This record gives sequence, C-alpha cells and structure tokens, in this order.
Amino acid sequence: MEQQLATLQKFIDTLLQFAVTYGFQALGALVFLVIGLKIANWAGRKAQGFAVGKKIDSALAKFLGNIVRIVILAFVAIITLGNFGISIAPLIALAGASAFGATMAIQGPLSNYGAGLSIILSRPFAVGNTISVKGVSGVVDDITLAATVLIGEDGERITVPNKEIVGQVIVNSRQHRIVELVLPIGQDADIARAVDAIHRALASVGDVQSEPQPQVGAHDFLPGGVAIGVRFWVPSARYFPTRFAANAAILAGLKGAGLALQSGATAPIKI
Repeated sequence: MEQQLATLQKFIDTLLQFAVTYGFQALGALVFLVIGLKIANWAGRKAQGFAVGKKIDSALAKFLGNIVRIVILAFVAIITLGNFGISIAPLIALAGASAFGATMAIQGPLSNYGAGLSIILSRPFAVGNTISVKGVSGVVDDITLAATVLIGEDGERITVPNKEIVGQVIVNSRQHRIVELVLPIGQDADIARAVDAIHRALASVGDVQSEPQPQVGAHDFLPGGVAIGVRFWVPSARYFPTRFAANAAILAGLKGAGLALQSGATAPIKI
C-alpha cells in the first residue's frame, strides 16, 4: 500500500512539475491560437469587403479574402507550433512528400481548382451573367475553385466542373438573351407595314429591352413570299415568359394590320 502511494505521489509531482514548466507556455500558445483564428477571419472579411467596395467581381473578392485568411492562419500555425517547442522543418518535408503523392492521386479535382483559379483571375464571366458552355446555359449563381453553378431556365441548379469550362467557347450574354424569329408573309404583303406592326408589338411588351433596340427586317426570300427576321433581347431569368408574350403580341399586331403569316412556307431561296 505504501509503495502504491509513493508511486501515486511521484506521478502527481511529475505532473505538477510539467504543469509549472510548460503550463503557462501551453496556455499562452492556445490563447494565441484562438486570437489568431479570430484575426484571420476578421482580416479575410475585411479584405473581401474592401475588394467589393472597389467594384471587384464578387468571386474574385471572395478568393482574395480566402487568400488573406489562409496566409494569416499559416503564420499562426507556425508560431503556435514553435511555442509548443515543435520544429516545423520535418513537417514541411513531410508535407512536400505528401503533396507530391496527393497530386498524382487527385489530378482531376486539382485540375478543377487550377481551372477555377484561371476563371476567377481572367473573369470571362461574373455572377449574374448568362452563359452557354458545353451544351448547357443558365445564369451564373456562384463561382468556386472547383465548379461553377448555373441556374437554368426552370430554376434547376447546374454544376459545371471548371475544367470543362476553361478552353471551351463561352457565350456570355450578360443579363439578357436574344430571341430570334423568322416570320413568313406573302409576297403581296406590305413589308414596311409588317415591320412597323412588329416594332409596335414588341414595344408593348414590358420586358423586351429597348437597348439594344429590336431588329426587324426582310431576312430571306421564300417561294411566293418573304421571311421577316425578328431579333430582340429579353431578361435571362424571364426568357420563356417574355418570348411567349412577345409572340402573342406580334401575332395580334400583324392581325390588326391586316397581315397574316404565310402557310406552307418552304426553305429560303438561295441566291
């Protein structure tokens, strides 16, 4: 019993000695770590807010804020490990070897991150733009290092890996999309009156953009008639409702002008 008490007393003495020797050092390191984490988050938010205030794209502003946060966290981690008496040189060597192996194992995700960095820095499009790429189109909702998120015409979320975007032909129509129509009318119809009726019909639809102005004119020649070409721009988020309303207005306008679409129109005449 006395031997067990002596062992316990020795353990308590060792524990007290360790606490006296390293306790304040460890406590100071933990306090520094907590403060450093808060400073890193605060600095990241400030950097992002400053970039947004300078009219920098939101995705690039978010990226800059994350870079500031990561740099400060790296310094905090190095100083904290030093306060615990841990040498970081072996950790750096281990991290380098691990990074090489990880690079070979996760080339796909890393290529997405590299492509995402290219998109954020070159900014071929921004949040709120309407883009078409790789057979899909939608309004850009978010740009991350890994992927770009689009909102489709029916509200669906489309996630496109960034490596599928870089190097492709990107059609960026900003906040609007173009509507193109071809309307066949008879060769005896008054083309000027048809063009005027279509312009007035488009002007009556509120979401049809006045700048750039709608374009209406003789597009092609048909056997027994003329194809009237119509081009106008509508908000991407209301593409189909606006197109349907414009179609109805055009039909009503032509009818009111005493004009009708030509039935059974064939292919344009090649000249």
